[in-house]
Amino acid sequence: MPSRKGSKKPLSLSEQGLEKMLADWNSFSDNKQKRIFGTLDRRSAEELFLRVHGHAQAELFFCLPEFDRKSWIRLLPPDDAADLIQELPEAGRHHALDLLDHPTRLEVLGLMAYKEDVAGGLMNPRYARLRPGITVDEALRYLREQTRAQVETIYYAYVLDRHQTLLGAVSLRELFNAPSDKKLDEVMTTADKVVFVRETQTQEEIARVFANKEHRALPVLDAEGHMKGIITIDDVVHVVQEEATEDMQKMGGMEALDEPYFKIGMGDMIKKRAGWLLALFIGEMFTATAMGFYEHEIEKAVVLALFVPLIISSGGNSGSQATTLIIRAMALGEVRLNDWWRVFCREAVSGLILGLILGVVGTMRIFFWPARETLYGLHYPLIAMAVGCSLVGIVLWGALMGSMLPMVLRRIGFDPAAASAPFVATLVDVTGLVIYFTIASIILHGTLL
Repeated sequence: MPSRKGSKKPLSLSEQGLEKMLADWNSFSDNKQKRIFGTLDRRSAEELFLRVHGHAQAELFFCLPEFDRKSWIRLLPPDDAADLIQELPEAGRHHALDLLDHPTRLEVLGLMAYKEDVAGGLMNPRYARLRPGITVDEALRYLREQTRAQVETIYYAYVLDRHQTLLGAVSLRELFNAPSDKKLDEVMTTADKVVFVRETQTQEEIARVFANKEHRALPVLDAEGHMKGIITIDDVVHVVQEEATEDMQKMGGMEALDEPYFKIGMGDMIKKRAGWLLALFIGEMFTATAMGFYEHEIEKAVVLALFVPLIISSGGNSGSQATTLIIRAMALGEVRLNDWWRVFCREAVSGLILGLILGVVGTMRIFFWPARETLYGLHYPLIAMAVGCSLVGIVLWGALMGSMLPMVLRRIGFDPAAASAPFVATLVDVTGLVIYFTIASIILHGTLL
């Protein structure tokens, strides 16, 4: 496997060819993926298998003959093997675990005990470890042996005591530059200066640590300071891509897709989109209810209905802008829940200024329109004032709603991305009508109303 007896000569991929195939991989159908995988020679197939992730890797694993699966799953480091097994159906997980050797099986089970989105579930338990007190020359010999023992990544070596407590870390560069007879504890960076993550930290928190510190790998510690594994920058890049995709889909007003666009079934896609779409539709129905409440005002001043689309779209756009900015800032750690008052004040000022800008433009649009008396009647200056003041109020309200709603959701334990732009826009549409007709009733009282 993957080539079959009697088939054409297996296809060998260059690095450039492999990169191109990986870029297009998710756009291929399942059958095409299996067909391509089956035509590759062993080296190219292994490279492809190791570099695809999650669901795609599980699909390739399923297409292998049962007698051949052991050699393929044993290519994977424990963290990748755990990811693959978690993508399999319940019945297939026990079979896959049985294919692993005993030490690796224990490592994989240990990783699967953690949630998938915390450091413990993302880490690799195989890392370069050294004892304190040895010389640099001895350390290099130990590292050479550990490389042969399937340690996947050696950006840094970690110095541990016999209880696996982290004492310090040393990079390969530091080891190569140090005198061979120098003691390791004289070369290493001590534990109090080593950047680390806790095993319970979420993937978003880990991504922020990597973003703030220029590291290729970080140690994962438990609450007592015992080292459990390492997380590399490669793991975080993949996690960030998945998280960003999920947030974008939620902000678009739908449930996050669990698979690539061309892989998810039509029924599943409709199911994930229909719920939110129906909720938004029901929300928009309240717009008709709000307009019905002001039916008498509209009958007396039909001209007010002309500006309803302008009014509600301005408030919705303002809310969508604010919620997008705040959700992104929260994801990057730029805004925390304790900053809610600062955010409120900042959005109040910006919303007021933006509302004034749109209000002035809206007022001028009515006041200086050539056919203003024909279109809007003799009381067009009052209508212009009503529209202008309404725009100020609605844009300000949209900015405040859009900025506060994600923070409220985070406070009660929900994903802030659920405060999608369409959801905020729908909410502001309904309340915006109330603001508009209330202001119009006050300004036009005694004239048109």
